[in-house]
Amino acid sequence: MQVTETLSEGLKRELKVVVPAAELDASLTRKLGELKERVRIKGFRPGKVPIDHLRRVYGRNVMAEIVQEKVAETSRKALEERQERPAFQPKIAFSEDEGEIAKVMAGKHDLAYSLAFEVIPSIEVADLSKITLTKENATVPDEEVDAAVKRIAEQNRPYEARDKGAAAEDGDRLTIDYVGSIDGEPFEGGKDENAQIVLGSGRFIPGFEEQLRGAKAGEARSIKITFPESYPAERLAGKEAEFAITVKEVAAPGTTVIDDAFAQQLGIETLDKLKSALREQMNGELTRASRTRLKRALLDALDEAHSFDLPPTLVEHEFEAIWQQTKKEMEEAGRSFADEKTSEEEAREDYRRIAQRRVRLGLVLAEIGERNDIKVSEEEVNRALMEQARRFPGQEQSVWDYYQKTPQALAQLRAPVFEDKIIDYILELASVSEMTVSREELLHVDDDDHDHDHDHDHDHDHGHDHGAKPAARKAAKKPASKKPAAKKSEAKKSAAPKKAGKAAKAGK
Repeated sequence: MQVTETLSEGLKRELKVVVPAAELDASLTRKLGELKERVRIKGFRPGKVPIDHLRRVYGRNVMAEIVQEKVAETSRKALEERQERPAFQPKIAFSEDEGEIAKVMAGKHDLAYSLAFEVIPSIEVADLSKITLTKENATVPDEEVDAAVKRIAEQNRPYEARDKGAAAEDGDRLTIDYVGSIDGEPFEGGKDENAQIVLGSGRFIPGFEEQLRGAKAGEARSIKITFPESYPAERLAGKEAEFAITVKEVAAPGTTVIDDAFAQQLGIETLDKLKSALREQMNGELTRASRTRLKRALLDALDEAHSFDLPPTLVEHEFEAIWQQTKKEMEEAGRSFADEKTSEEEAREDYRRIAQRRVRLGLVLAEIGERNDIKVSEEEVNRALMEQARRFPGQEQSVWDYYQKTPQALAQLRAPVFEDKIIDYILELASVSEMTVSREELLHVDDDDHDHDHDHDHDHDHGHDHGAKPAARKAAKKPASKKPAAKKSEAKKSAAPKKAGKAAKAGK
């Protein structure tokens, strides 16, 4: 094998690899010799078929296998000998000369091909002990636990049918059948039976609940509403619809006594244990929020402390992944760049900066992990897999089998575990002080946090073949202009429901 560097420009590399024809021919002869003992050809006794005859019959197919094996072997060896660290799988190109290719397949010409790739840059990791961070902590006050209990009580309050002829008031629960139509034609999802609506809850399209005030059991009403222009289901957005409604029951809210008996209705022994469970749940939310904020601050510090050339192809792949996801979410949310007070050009610039930051931080974290021999054990992967399987009750075995049979999916499961171990390692070295804040402050989400959320939501989705561990591709902090609605919080608020009629309930 002969290796010649034909391009070295920045992070771009190109190598020419030549495998001698004699080596190919020797491999062909050896493989045909092995084939001789197994092949059965009419007119020849087993094991007695001449090699020349086998070469004529099977030579080209066998040589194709040899070429494939040689390319895999020699390309790997070439990179190892030169101690290259490709940022992604190298592109392999062969001669386009058909005559040359024919001679190679016949074992009469050297096999020559090129390897084009970009290398991971040399990264000088900053002094991690000089990173200064503040960890925000909060506790759950008793009054917030009590408020949570009251909310649960309200959600589980009893209702009792009002006397016949009683008019519905705010707070009453109506049981209704309805059929919606637009221009006299019923529309898909616009029909439901025994639907329950609490007047004043604001769960239906604006104007829907208001027109049911004063309704009585057994009464039929026809109401008209106009779907908002921003309604997720485009076919209904801005349309005027009429609903034929039959009121089947008007029920008044009762009072829920918050005591041990109430807790037992929820499957918990006592009220104190219910409060304890709620406190634990709320504290867990605060712990996760504290970790998230600290992690964001650490990633910001790492990004600020490192500057180096980035492999262009990695950045482009990351950008395309983000951009496609962004466009998909915007389409689902029924929003445009104009709605976000930006332009497509400005948005592309923002997301390209995000892609650059993701790649930079991914490489830095991978470098730290590799230098410090941070690894993910099989036990840790299995724990993550079990947690994932528990998210699908009744399908745990199917989920487990899927990941076991899908290496790429398993790698995506391993990636956040690896990243968290690196983050923990850095936090041990960094100077971290603690500060107590209110629960509201810790959970507050501003525009910058939305930007962060988008950055992190897309983490681990785009693995890169750069030889390092698949560390997180964490995203940019403060783009120059406000980004479009790839923010998942917005997407969830305006996500189109499966049934337009029931969607009216989510219209708030």
